[in-house]
Amino acid sequence: MANSNYFDVAVIGGGPAGIAAATAASKEGASVFLIEREARLGGILKQCIHDGFGLMRFGERLSGPEYAERYIDLLKETAVEVSLLTFVADIKKENGEFKLTLVTRAGMRVITAHSVVLATGCRERTAKQVLIQGTRPSGVFTAGTAQHFVNILGNMPSKKCVILGSGDIGLIMARRLTLEGAKVLGVFEVKSTPSGLTRNIAQCLTDYDIPLHLSHTITRVFGEDRLTAVETAQVDEKMNVIKGTEKIIECDSLILSVGLIPENELAEKLNIPLDRKTKGAVVDQNLMTACEGVYSCGNALHVNDLVDYVSEGAELAGKYAAQKRSGTPKYIDVQSDASLLYIVPQKLNINSDLSQVKVYFRSSSPVDGATLRVSVDDTEVLAKRYAHLRPPEMESITLDLSQAKNAKAVNLKIEVKK
Repeated sequence: MANSNYFDVAVIGGGPAGIAAATAASKEGASVFLIEREARLGGILKQCIHDGFGLMRFGERLSGPEYAERYIDLLKETAVEVSLLTFVADIKKENGEFKLTLVTRAGMRVITAHSVVLATGCRERTAKQVLIQGTRPSGVFTAGTAQHFVNILGNMPSKKCVILGSGDIGLIMARRLTLEGAKVLGVFEVKSTPSGLTRNIAQCLTDYDIPLHLSHTITRVFGEDRLTAVETAQVDEKMNVIKGTEKIIECDSLILSVGLIPENELAEKLNIPLDRKTKGAVVDQNLMTACEGVYSCGNALHVNDLVDYVSEGAELAGKYAAQKRSGTPKYIDVQSDASLLYIVPQKLNINSDLSQVKVYFRSSSPVDGATLRVSVDDTEVLAKRYAHLRPPEMESITLDLSQAKNAKAVNLKIEVKK
């Protein structure tokens, strides 16, 4: 009789990455267990009612729930066992396999898996993590929380608000709150360039005459029971507040869009090394971490611009997690200079296929007329020209690095002609 608590692959997280990874693993013939802590699958997509999802994967402009539904329908065609309202209390590697202790509605359950896919997503930074001073009144929300209030609960969190940070969720919420009748007094970005996609700057701010204040931040909040005002200030090129530029803006809400942090507590439990740039795990071209048998994907690996990229990477992780491991991995580094903000993967397993390596990267600064150069040791294998590169906009390339099997490292850099 088969062991009902043994699976080839355990996928942790039922958002777009987890669903795609579980579906891909099942299609490879693996027995799959999908763990989700919420009552419904779909992750953050459930509250993203705006369109723009699925252009790459489906060639259509879908809303978040529509995109999630497409993948949930594919999941239903498989034999994946799904456990909702389930938390992973502990994870250990024993004798080459993984023991997961779960808290479910029916009580504790312990399962064993040959491989694990971490698709745990990310969380938002809070006011205290960006060192905003002042009292602790109600009316200070992360952009995702404000989105949940409006799109899921049907409640307006604000009538007159200020937004700190020009990340995509903050930009989308500027438009959403405006459409629902709120007055968005401005978006304040501490950096000298926007953090969100160019299309969102245009569609969410410019189209609705919402001002964007670059090189500005919020230094203080005021109010006892409810927020009554915020203090803004200009910053210099080192992001230090310029004295004398402070202004008080009366408002009832402050919406924070100040960055996302990949959820990697489970990776840390397994002592998996994290990349200080991405805040996600260090992985190879198959998205396997330094802990053999553990794969990472989606926003837990690195924060993606588009859910289409999330699904693409997750399908790769699920595919390889389903395959039986053989041989010992042997790694070489994928390196970059300061011209790149980060690269994924950070290493290559030269004992695995190198003929189609998908590399994701971001430039460290906005550049025009740039050339990405890829070399294996000292031999250049690719020179690709880009009209524009912007840090908020992730790029990807597929490389044949078969010749790297006998190399010491693969190197990437961005060159701009002066």
